[in-house]
Amino acid sequence: MMLNMSDADKDGARVSGTVKWFDPSKGFGFVVANEGGPDILLHANVLRNFGQSSVADAAGIEIVVQETARGIQAIEVLRIDPPAGAEEPESEGPVGEISEPVDLSLPLEPARVKWFDKAKGFGFANVFGRDEDVFLHIEVLRRSGLADLQPGEAVSLRVVEGKRGRMATQVTSWEAALKIE
Repeated sequence: MMLNMSDADKDGARVSGTVKWFDPSKGFGFVVANEGGPDILLHANVLRNFGQSSVADAAGIEIVVQETARGIQAIEVLRIDPPAGAEEPESEGPVGEISEPVDLSLPLEPARVKWFDKAKGFGFANVFGRDEDVFLHIEVLRRSGLADLQPGEAVSLRVVEGKRGRMATQVTSWEAALKIE
């Protein structure tokens, strides 16, 4: 890596890069630094400390890294950006509604994931204090910089009224809703 770790303080060095891949079932993935160099290990616990259980491949990421006996590892996630140029595929159904730009004036609502099936490409969450389910589509996750969600995971959602009920247009970390209040 182009980083001179001896120049970095003991708290690590800031690195911007791209997620090469992340597998939530394995509990880790790798980041490629914009400056080049060896792959950087991104452990699921570091991602969870940021408030997410997964991150989309090719997402932009800013991390704090440290050199260890096993190589360079991320010790903190500072920012995640959705993959560049992630276009929504043309198809029928709710994806057409999902491809609309996210209305950032909508409030972030704290919610808990009921279930999400990555293979099926969708799932549901419940906003705290409301009974009805909120539809979660895989493309909204990707656009939000996520690859998967776990049952019971706390998230924040921007929700719109769709043709078949409430649906998320953005999914972020639980902490994002707390920062706004």
